[in-house]
Amino acid sequence: MILLMPRVSIQTHDFDVSAELAALRAGDKRVGAVCSFVGTVRDINDGDAVAELELEHYAGMTEKSLEAMIDKACERFDIYLARIIHRVGKLLPLDQIVFVAVTSAHRHESFQACEFLMDYLKTEAPFWKKEQTPNAKETSRWVDARSSDDAALRRWHV
Repeated sequence: MILLMPRVSIQTHDFDVSAELAALRAGDKRVGAVCSFVGTVRDINDGDAVAELELEHYAGMTEKSLEAMIDKACERFDIYLARIIHRVGKLLPLDQIVFVAVTSAHRHESFQACEFLMDYLKTEAPFWKKEQTPNAKETSRWVDARSSDDAALRRWHV
């Protein structure tokens, strides 16, 4: 089965989860499982209010890095296809940030590959995240990966 859409999309505009899932499995009768994850902007992080989130990336490098991680997921797990969409730019609470989906014959492989890709995205993908608080007097802050995210990635021995 040939994926007619790119495996990786970095974009400012929102995405339609239903349409993405339908496109990912379209016409592939081998697919018995589709696992997906959608991340959204919260209005609080580490106890601080968040009014806006700004995501930056290094064009070209980010896509190459995510493509390489999908390749690793395909080597490690018995999956058919994977798709990652990651938004950049200014986002507000409730906005969708990230979409990861994986197809396979059975659920176990899809779940593992999806989780593997998310652990990588949260810790190693070249994105820079800045949060703005609702208080105009406070400055924005850059956000690092959490230690729990680092531990999650280490279990994959990447």
